[in-house]
Order: sequence, then C-alpha cells, then structure tokens
Amino acid sequence: MLNNLLGIVSNASEHGRVVEHMLEMCHWFMLILGAGWGAFFLLSVYKFRSSKNPKADYHGVKGSVYTHGEVTVILIEASLLLGFALPMWGRRVVEVPNQAEAMRVRAVGEQYAWNFHYTGADGVFGKQSLDFVTASNPLGLDPADEAGKDDIVSKNELHVINQRPVVLEISSKDVIHAVSIPHMRIAQDAIPGTKIPMWFRPIKAGKYEIVCGQLCGAGHYAMRSHVLVENQEEFDAFQKELFQMQHPAATAAK
Repeated sequence: MLNNLLGIVSNASEHGRVVEHMLEMCHWFMLILGAGWGAFFLLSVYKFRSSKNPKADYHGVKGSVYTHGEVTVILIEASLLLGFALPMWGRRVVEVPNQAEAMRVRAVGEQYAWNFHYTGADGVFGKQSLDFVTASNPLGLDPADEAGKDDIVSKNELHVINQRPVVLEISSKDVIHAVSIPHMRIAQDAIPGTKIPMWFRPIKAGKYEIVCGQLCGAGHYAMRSHVLVENQEEFDAFQKELFQMQHPAATAAK
C-alpha cells in the first residue's frame, strides 16, 4: 500500500514480489523513524529552550532511554540488511535459470540507444569484431560466421516471452550505461569490455519502459527503450519479420 502511495510502478516479474516486500518494510521503517526523530527534535527544542536553560549544559543527556533507542534503530537496520537484503541478493546471484530453459539476449548500450542481440533458431550467438561495425551492423557481427547467419538485432525494443526466464548479457560500446527496468525490479550497469548477466522472469504481458540508470552524456535523457512481454506466437512473428529485414538474401533463398 505504501509503495503505491509513493508512486512505485506496478510489478511485472516473478521475483518482484520479494523486492516489493523489502521496499515496503524499508519505507514503513523510514516513515516511523522520521516521525520519531522529528518528534524528538521538537521535544528537544521545547525542553532545552533558552528561557528555561539560560546556561548551557555541556554534559548532555545522562539517561539510558535515548541510548536504547539508538541501539534499537541499529538492530532494525542490521536485521533488514542481514536478514532480508543480503539473502535476496544471494538468491538473485546463485539461482540463475537453466541456460536451456532461458532466453539469452545481449543488451549493448551506446550513446544514446540500446541494441538487443538475439541468437536466432540455433541458440548460438555469432562472432563479433570491431572491424565489422557499421551503421547497419552496430554490433559488428561477422558475416562469414555460420552461427550468426540467423542472429537478429533490435534497437530500443527488447522482445521477450511471457513466463519464460530471460538472461541479459549486458555490455557497452562506449561509456558506462545501465539497464534499468523498474517494472521488472532489476537494474545493472553496462561497462565497456565486460559482459554482466542479469535475469528475470516476466509474469505479465505488456510494454514496459527501460531507462539508462547512469549519466552517460548530453543525450542521457533520451536513452529510453521498452521491453515487450509477448506470447510465443507474437514473439515468433517479431523474430520472423526482423529476420526477413536483416537477412534478405537468406529469406529469398528459402
């Protein structure tokens, strides 16, 4: 309830419920803590006003109530970190979906767009080289590599299948970017020279926004794209249409 009042977008991923629960607890704790410290501040202003205390007391408060309060706050924060946040992060790192079951997509950032690279029917990514990078071949796919003959690349639109886990291999062509999908409750930096995996399982069909979560230049504000969660038939139609556009010779041969 509190998350909704704060304007957090709706969840569309399987693991998002756990993240939402964690956020809800943190927000309630912050609300209670803010109200408590605010009340303590007002009480202190009234209790130690100059008219009642013309001479400063340099020894401070000697009671144990305030010390116990501070210790309680520390214990609650530690329990949130050690009891919820770290185990949740651990599951995200360890429980990676089976490669045979998951859809693998490469997400490559550039100023100021996202390129999404799909394996095609063979399930194998084609070889890449800087020598082949052009306007029509933004990821430098090797045209002579058989594994890349059926690969397709979409710009600013990530198409995935509903209920099927997705593993994104995230990288960058120039500066540091970040894939941030608020509806899927995930985000990951895109660092040049690295491929960092990030996974999620969509549970609700629809169109959701992807934003760059790192300041990457003057056009950072415009680096927006979308993830489209579709059924199998819709995804197959998208894949077929893009293949025909990007591999006209192979389509004609068929």
